[in-house]
Amino acid sequence: MEKPLEGEYNPYFDRYINLVPAGDFHELLKANSDKAVRFFENIPPEKHDYRYANNKWSIKESLMHIIDTERVMSYRALVAIRADGTTVLCNMDENHYAAHSDVSGRSLTSLLAEFAAVRSATISLYDHITDEQSMFKAKGASYPFTARALGYIMIGHAEHHFNVIAQRYL
Repeated sequence: MEKPLEGEYNPYFDRYINLVPAGDFHELLKANSDKAVRFFENIPPEKHDYRYANNKWSIKESLMHIIDTERVMSYRALVAIRADGTTVLCNMDENHYAAHSDVSGRSLTSLLAEFAAVRSATISLYDHITDEQSMFKAKGASYPFTARALGYIMIGHAEHHFNVIAQRYL
């Protein structure tokens, strides 16, 4: 599955898509999954609830955000894969979701298990789509999007948060 072209997604998401290297999409998605688990497993426990500034997410909240976003993006991808041209999918308010995702009683291990389950479902969703299915433009509230754009966004979104955590939290 090739990288998406202009017009297949909101240009805002270039910041994520540009973080995805060239290569086979399925291999990149699986490698990103492995990288996520290794990355978070190597964060010292005393940093799990750390915030680098007031009103910033903790590392656990950041991981929950990656999980929530992947769930939303996977559903959007399903809409596109199934050639649903009538369902309009609204934007996600990431700060609202984060404010209502109490992870204070959760371990990083439990969040990683949830990430692995969600990512496994994403991998299964993408395992057998055709090129035609990957390029159908579904109706986003602001911009159309394709399943291939959403797949690359999911990889790049995780990479973005790895970079932020490495630079500002560790």
